[in-house]
Amino acid sequence: MNGLLKSILIVALAVFSFSSCKKKAFDDYYSRPSTLASPIYQQLQTRGNFKNLLACIDKAGYKEILSAAGYWTFFAANDSAFKQFFIEKGISDVSQIDSATAKQIVTYAMVYNAFLKSRLSDYQSSTGWVLNQAFRRRTVNYTGFYDDTTMEGVKVKAIGANRNGNFIVGDNNNKYIPYFVDKYMASNGISAYDYNYFYPNTTYTGFNVANAKVVNADITAENGYINEVDKVILPLKSIDQYLASKSNYSEFKKLFDKYMVSFIQNSDATKRYNNITGLNDLVYVKNFNPSLGFSPNNENYLKLQDNDGQTNSWTLFAPTNEAFLKYRDSVLLEHYTSLDVVPQQIIIDFLNAHMFANVVWPSRFAATTNVQSEPARFDAKKDVVDKQVLSNGNFYGTSKVQSANVFSTVYGKPYLDPKYLLMTRALDQALRLNITIPFAKYTVFMMSDELLRAKGFDYNFAQSAWQYTAPGSTSVTIGNAARDRLQRILASHIVPTQNDEMADLNGDGIIRTINGEYIKWSRGKLASAGTYTYKVTAGDTKTAVNGRVYYSDSLLEYSDTLIGLTIKRLGNAPGSEFSYFYQLLSNSTLYTAATGDIRGVNLGSFYTVFVPKNDAIQAAADSGYLPAADDGSPLFVTTDPLQQKLIADFIKFHILDKNTVIPDGYDLNNTPKGDFRKLITLYKDASSIPGLLGLNTSASGVMRLRDYGVTPHYANLIISKSNNLANRCVIHLIDTYLQPY
Repeated sequence: MNGLLKSILIVALAVFSFSSCKKKAFDDYYSRPSTLASPIYQQLQTRGNFKNLLACIDKAGYKEILSAAGYWTFFAANDSAFKQFFIEKGISDVSQIDSATAKQIVTYAMVYNAFLKSRLSDYQSSTGWVLNQAFRRRTVNYTGFYDDTTMEGVKVKAIGANRNGNFIVGDNNNKYIPYFVDKYMASNGISAYDYNYFYPNTTYTGFNVANAKVVNADITAENGYINEVDKVILPLKSIDQYLASKSNYSEFKKLFDKYMVSFIQNSDATKRYNNITGLNDLVYVKNFNPSLGFSPNNENYLKLQDNDGQTNSWTLFAPTNEAFLKYRDSVLLEHYTSLDVVPQQIIIDFLNAHMFANVVWPSRFAATTNVQSEPARFDAKKDVVDKQVLSNGNFYGTSKVQSANVFSTVYGKPYLDPKYLLMTRALDQALRLNITIPFAKYTVFMMSDELLRAKGFDYNFAQSAWQYTAPGSTSVTIGNAARDRLQRILASHIVPTQNDEMADLNGDGIIRTINGEYIKWSRGKLASAGTYTYKVTAGDTKTAVNGRVYYSDSLLEYSDTLIGLTIKRLGNAPGSEFSYFYQLLSNSTLYTAATGDIRGVNLGSFYTVFVPKNDAIQAAADSGYLPAADDGSPLFVTTDPLQQKLIADFIKFHILDKNTVIPDGYDLNNTPKGDFRKLITLYKDASSIPGLLGLNTSASGVMRLRDYGVTPHYANLIISKSNNLANRCVIHLIDTYLQPY
C-alpha cells in the first residue's frame, strides 16, 4: 500500500469514527426516551382489558390518530363494559358492531386536550383557569349532515344551527360529554342526589362520566390521559334530537317545528357536503327563532368564549302531550280558535318559560331562573316524569306546564285576549314589569280596543307611534303626546291592592292607583277625576295569581281641569259647604279666574286640599284669623295688602304640597297609630320655612288633622263630603280651620 493510499484510509477511518460518535450523541439526545409512556392506542394494548375498544378503534379508523402525537383525554370502556353493552344490544361480540357505531363510541370518548382529573373540574376561560366551574368537555363527535323533514313534509338534507338562531361555517357543532367530579359538585352546591336523580342505577363515586364510573383515572400516555370507565357511552342526543325521539312530547315539539323553525339553504354547507359525498343535494341549516332562549340543536352553548360550553349548558322543561293540550285549550286558546291565529310572541313567551339558558340541577329548581328570570316552578319529585343529561343540556319531561308570569298574572288577561291588543301594547311600554310580579297584588280594569278607539286612541303602525283624536275633533295627535295621554289613563286602571281591597265593589271606597292618582267606587260603579260621577260599571271579574281584573264598560279618565276649577264646581253647587272657601279663593291674589290656576300649584304635581266648611271659615273670621266685613261675615273681597296676605296664607296652609292623602286606614310611612305625621303645606313663613300639618289616618274612614300653632287646632274630615277627585288632587271637607301660628 503506497503512502498516499494509506493516508487516505487513515483519514477516512477517522472521519467515520467521528461521524459515528456524533450520530450516537444525536440519537441519544433526540430519540424517544425509554421512560416515556406509549401512546393511547399502545397503552390500551399493553393493559390487556380493552380488546373490544381496540377493535372499535380499528373499525372507526382512529388507530393512527391515537397512536401518534396528539393531546387527548380518552374515556376508555373496558372489556367488562363491552360485555354488558353486548347484552343490552342483543349482540354476541364486537364483530357485530358496525363501523358507524364504532366511530360513535370512539369519537365520543375522545375529548380535545389532555386533562388530569384534577383539571377536569376547572374552566378554561379566555383569561385563564377558573377553578371548579366545569362539568363538560368538547368531544370529537358531531352529528354533521343528516336527513330531516320540514313541517310541509319536504325531505331535506340538513345541518344543525351551531349558534343560537345562526350558523357559522367551519364549526362542526361538536357534542360535549358530561362528567361529575367531586370538586365541581361541592363548589356548586350539588351532591350525589343530583347525580342519582339522572342515574339511579349508578353509584356516585366522585368521578363519573355520564352513567359510568371511572374505575382507573389519569393513566398517562404519550398523547394524553386515559380514564377507564365501566360502561360503553354512546353519544348523547341533543335536546332537539331527544325531543324528536319521544312522541310523548310531540304536541309541545310542534310549537317549535311549526312556528319557530326555518330551514335555510346554505351554499357553503352545500359545497362542503358535495365535496365530501360527491352528491348534489342542497343543504339546509335548521335554524330556530333567535327570540327563543336558545336553539335546541346548538351544541356550542353561547360561544361568547371558545370554551364556555365547559361551564354551562341549556335546560328544557317539556310538558307531556296531556299536560300541554290541557293548558293550551284552557289558557292559550281561551280567546283564540287555534294557535295559528295566536300572536307569535305569545308562543315565544310560552316556549321561553320552559327554556333555561343555564344548567338546572334537580336540587336547584327554585334557585335557577329561565330566560324570563323566573324559577323552575316544578316539584322535582312529583312533576318530573323524565329526566336526561344530554349533549347540550338537561332535559326534564313534566306533567304540567311552567306557570309563566305573563300568563298567570293579571297581565295575562289582556295579553291572551285579542280584544285587548291596544291595552297590551300600552302595558308593554310601561307597566308590564310591575304587574307581572306574582307577589305584587293588583286590581286591573280592562280597557278594550273598542273603548280606547271610542275615546280617540289607536296605534299608528305606519309611524310606529300612538295617535289620539279628541272626540268630536278631526285633529290627530301622533307621537309622545298621544302616548303620554294614554299611559296616564292606563295607570288609572291599575291599582295596587295587596289585600284585595277591591274584591267587593258594592260598598263605598277610594283607592290610590299605580301612578298616585285616585279612583272611587260605590255600589258597583266607579268614578275618576275625569268622570266626576259614578258612571263606570265594574262588570265581571276574573282572578289571577296576583290579583283580579274587572271588565268595565267605560274608561276611568283623568281630568285636564285645573284644581281651581274643580273647587269652583264644588263651591257653586246649591247649598255647598265649599262655598265660602271658593269665594275666598276666587277673590284672592292666588287665583286666575280665566283658567282656574292657583299660584304655587303646579301642573304634574300632587296635592291635597283641606277645605274648612262654611261655619269654620266664619269662625276664622270671628277669631280675627280671617278678615271680617262690617256685619261680621267673612270678608271675601279686599284690596288691603295685609288682608289679602292673610287670606292667601289661610288658603295655602290648607293645601298639602306634592302629597295626596285619603282616609284609607293605613299608617303613612309606618307612623305609629295615634301619632301625627308631619306634612308640608304650600304656606311659608317670613323665613321661607314651610308650614306643617299633622295627619293621622290610623282607622279606615277617619282622618284627623292638627296644626302646630300656640294653641293647636284639631280638625276631622267630614267623610260624606270628602274624597272629591281633581287633577292629581283630592279635595276634602273638614270641620274646622287650621292655622300655622
